[in-house]
Amino acid sequence: GLIFYDPSPRNVSIEIAKEIVDYVNDSVPIIGVFVDENIQIMKSILSDVNFDILQLHGIESPQYCEQFNLPIIKVMRVGADFDESQLVDYNVSAFLFDTYNKGLPGGTGIHFDWSLIANIKIETPIILSGGLTASNVLNGAEAVNPSAVDVNTGVEDCPGKKSQEKLIKLFKKTGIMNKDEN
Repeated sequence: GLIFYDPSPRNVSIEIAKEIVDYVNDSVPIIGVFVDENIQIMKSILSDVNFDILQLHGIESPQYCEQFNLPIIKVMRVGADFDESQLVDYNVSAFLFDTYNKGLPGGTGIHFDWSLIANIKIETPIILSGGLTASNVLNGAEAVNPSAVDVNTGVEDCPGKKSQEKLIKLFKKTGIMNKDEN
């Protein structure tokens, strides 16, 4: 995911995003990550960068999400007062559940109480996020049974800098990489 949110230490410029898209050359899907972006600015960025999917990490409305001709991953921040009834209003490709932390749209490195979403009954695929690391990702997957997981803070040495060691450990733990591979 390429993050277009200025306060994030993972924020990228349009120029860097174009370079990454060109380098990847359709080998993996490119996700544009936005937080409550102005619709005109968003459309301008979309005209410059070729995304496959959009991940909307703010309080975007169902109507906002329907303005794009790309698959949408709508992020829902989960805290003690999470209300799953709001999910039915969204016509999106997937829901990503992340930790609620007042004033922060994500990247907290803290996992939420997975039991809050463990029994959600929806047809839309679920992506689990929020403080996932090699030591807890399997527990989270078992508790929630998501279609995918999203890791970020849990595989970084510091905000914005991925750790090769942490990534390898996570990949081995999840079976993406064999135990004897490096």
